[in-house]
Amino acid sequence: MSPELVVTLGRRSFEAVLLLSAPLLICALVVGLLISIFQAVTSINEATLAFAPKIAAVMVAIVIFFPWMMSYMSDFTREIYGLIANMRH
Repeated sequence: MSPELVVTLGRRSFEAVLLLSAPLLICALVVGLLISIFQAVTSINEATLAFAPKIAAVMVAIVIFFPWMMSYMSDFTREIYGLIANMRH
């Protein structure tokens, strides 16, 4: 296995992880920010208030983005298997 192939596999894997986790993390970030603004405006200082809405929002995001995530992951897996098949000496 050549160093270029290892770097390419690492880069593509890192890109896949970032792309697959981005929608869920952005959703959690936006909901957390909105709840923080709500808490600041209403002077509610409850630390556990943000957890349930964040969990619910991430669950909704999973339902919405799941088809795209599975499609991307299956394409990535096929690409990796193709590279493995071509690695013969």
